[in-house]
Amino acid sequence: MAHQASKQQYEVLDKGFVRLVEQMGGDLAVVLAARVSYGSRPQGEEKDRRLINYLMKHHHETPFEHAVYKFHVKCPLFVARQWFRHRWSSFNEISARYTEFPDEFYRPAQLRVQAPRNKQGSEPAQLENEAELLRLIEQTHQLLYQNYQKLLAAGVARELARGLLPMNSYTQFYWTVNARSLMNFVNLRADEGAQWEMRQYAEALAQIFEQTMPWSWEAFVNFYWSGENPAIKVR
Repeated sequence: MAHQASKQQYEVLDKGFVRLVEQMGGDLAVVLAARVSYGSRPQGEEKDRRLINYLMKHHHETPFEHAVYKFHVKCPLFVARQWFRHRWSSFNEISARYTEFPDEFYRPAQLRVQAPRNKQGSEPAQLENEAELLRLIEQTHQLLYQNYQKLLAAGVARELARGLLPMNSYTQFYWTVNARSLMNFVNLRADEGAQWEMRQYAEALAQIFEQTMPWSWEAFVNFYWSGENPAIKVR
């Protein structure tokens, strides 16, 4: 579960975070975009909340595109590569060609085993040699980063030396996304079928969405959300 470090930032995993940089529009932006069709204005909280519920229930989702978020994200590379599959948004990522990557790797607190009925999923398990396997991961990180540093010190270009960095390396990027696409992201990535590490970031985004667009959040949970996750609820 993501830990709220401040009103706009959640700490995720061992070294990651999701930070809200800025937001354009909110629930009222959705209301205004919807009511312009009739040349009308906001009608007060009760009617406007009812309108948002109607839009969500009947899949009239374009008004939600008028609320836009910009996030700063720090996550493992393997999480980022899943994240970038969501194309209806904009990304700018730190480049290992332009800058030297720091010694920052995701170190799981415990290991999971392959799920027997899901080729791409995992499930918790008690491994007798888990401590040894976790040490193996740590030793591999240290060795790869030491060799990465040796290549750089020898004058090898960053764009080649970065090939030694594992998928557990942390990366950072800016992500600009409208509320409609954000809801789609949360609906897919907060579900229990998503990878556990990915879910932690989706839950952090869900909490920010809930805080900044509470009317839309309630409608999302009631009429859009199709996954399974006890963290996704109306509080």
